Amino acid sequence: MKTELIQKAYEIAKERYAAIGIDTDAVLEKLQNVSLSLHCWQADDVVGFEPKAGALSGGIQATGNYPGRARNIEELRQDVLKAASLIPGKHRLNLHEIYGDFGDKFVDRDEVEPCHFQSWIDWAKANDMKLDFNSSSFSHPKSGDLSLSNPNPEIRNFWIEHTKRCRAVAEAMGVAQNDPCIMNVWVHDGSKDLTVNRMYYRELLKDSLDQIFATEYKNMKDCIESKVFGIGLESYTVGSNDFYIGYGASRGKIVTLDTGHFHPTESIADKISSLLLYTPEVMLHVSRPVRWDSDHVTIINDETLELCKEITRCNALDKVHIGLDYFDASINRIGAYVIGSRATQKCMLQALLEPIATLREYELSGKGFERLALLEECKSLPWTAVWDMFCLKNDVPVGEEFIADVQKYEVEVTSKR
Repeated sequence: MKTELIQKAYEIAKERYAAIGIDTDAVLEKLQNVSLSLHCWQADDVVGFEPKAGALSGGIQATGNYPGRARNIEELRQDVLKAASLIPGKHRLNLHEIYGDFGDKFVDRDEVEPCHFQSWIDWAKANDMKLDFNSSSFSHPKSGDLSLSNPNPEIRNFWIEHTKRCRAVAEAMGVAQNDPCIMNVWVHDGSKDLTVNRMYYRELLKDSLDQIFATEYKNMKDCIESKVFGIGLESYTVGSNDFYIGYGASRGKIVTLDTGHFHPTESIADKISSLLLYTPEVMLHVSRPVRWDSDHVTIINDETLELCKEITRCNALDKVHIGLDYFDASINRIGAYVIGSRATQKCMLQALLEPIATLREYELSGKGFERLALLEECKSLPWTAVWDMFCLKNDVPVGEEFIADVQKYEVEVTSKR
């Protein structure tokens, strides 16, 4: 797309938004500072790099077998950098523990150390990318249906030690990058059928978390993530949303809201303001649920748009961390990265362009008609011209131009794997 055409369209949009009190130049500066945490597992279908990697388990599933999956650390890093080159702004990389640089040596999960991620730390520094981290309680001989809530002390202690060590890894990452590493804890624990020991398993999970978080760190932030159910674990989830809200509020921990981990009729956006009153920050995992599957590629839809609007309406850009969490193996994986990331950014842009001061004035004055009318008219304002300018300023493809880049990368790189 020609630069002069983009600039001309932007100037028109700038004037149009100025008419409702919005400075688009200031909005672009704010959007520039919104970093997404790109999820490494989109590139390889949540396989990881353990020498004895097993089949994916723990209530999650990647569907599809599109050619070109990253098979090793080098290929995954190459794919992430390619995706990042097509996404405007500066972003982070979110690693699961199973993506450590273990070489040919088997390192069980209760033995992992920061040294197993030193090459990731060095790579991230060389590419000016910050790291986030996750413990990995799935796809392991000891994962079963219960990990941190397992009544068997041997198994439970194994996962407690694993998670403790993951926090130490996250601390090392935070120190190296001089910026806190966001460390997320999600366990799949639950039951396929009727459960009569709900309280018991939750008592065990609470105790496990207390042990895990006993050590204080200054360069990482702890997040705890709930889920409604997992595949094969449909009847009961130990770490429910209610459990983690209570734990987070009582322990000062960040609660992670995954947009695919709730009932389809629930509004995740509505949870932001409530959580921020009682927890220090909020972590988001953005995906697109479709029926039972929570991990479709994020697109511009009402749910994601309302989520971003609520963040800005709460003035919480500095308190809400945004990560992506989907793994679609049925389409080009790099393309999936780019679609989901840019869609999330587009939703955030529309949120930042909202004339919130005027809307609040209408609301506080009881002017419901005026408020609804302005909200509706904002939907047809030329936000796409502002988005094109954002891409131009960041030297990434504008509009659909990135499709050709992904296709070229597939021909030259991923199709040869």
